[in-house]
Amino acid sequence: MAAIADLARRFSALYTGALTDVLDRHGHLEQTLPAEIAPLQPGQRLAGPAYPVLGRPHPRHDYDSSIRLVLDMLGSVPPGHVAVYETNDRASAHFGELSATSLAARGCAGAVIDGGTRDAEYILREGFPVFSRYVTPQDCVPRWEVLGHGDASVVVGGVRVAPGDWVVADRDGVVVIPADGVEEILREAETKVATENQIRDAVRGGTLPLQAYERFGTF
Repeated sequence: MAAIADLARRFSALYTGALTDVLDRHGHLEQTLPAEIAPLQPGQRLAGPAYPVLGRPHPRHDYDSSIRLVLDMLGSVPPGHVAVYETNDRASAHFGELSATSLAARGCAGAVIDGGTRDAEYILREGFPVFSRYVTPQDCVPRWEVLGHGDASVVVGGVRVAPGDWVVADRDGVVVIPADGVEEILREAETKVATENQIRDAVRGGTLPLQAYERFGTF
């Protein structure tokens, strides 16, 4: 947990634009989730290892069977992690107030839902970061089922999210950093942000954009 907390602190000090620029340079050009997946409230941020959740529509699913699968999944998200849902659904809310309360109480970092959220006002009061595609009051329990979680990879908007990947999100969007490059991408993004601070000062001092790029190698 100490290692995860340290990485989360460092990622949270960055912004997603810097991370995508570094990912681009490494040839990872498709690591940003769809723009429709947005924070419940501007200003929310999250950073943590991904805990993938896979589901699909299941009309008239037996309520008890369905909710047991959902609750087992929620109880399995480790502290510091971000639950990332591939729901394959556009009709229901897959995350609500009690889901947020449960994850927050165990120190989880947030949730990214390629689907719906409900109880938005209560979640905002809880202060738990949630990024989702839409908001609806309609519950998923009798309409949807969990197929797998934790050790299952998911695909959100064409972006593969696997265990060990890191998820970083801010007002600009949600970015996925592949597990095999987390440390390297983070270090390079930190260097880029530090350089951009110098560029900002230079431009404010009258340096032209192209001159700044030629001097610092980035813009």
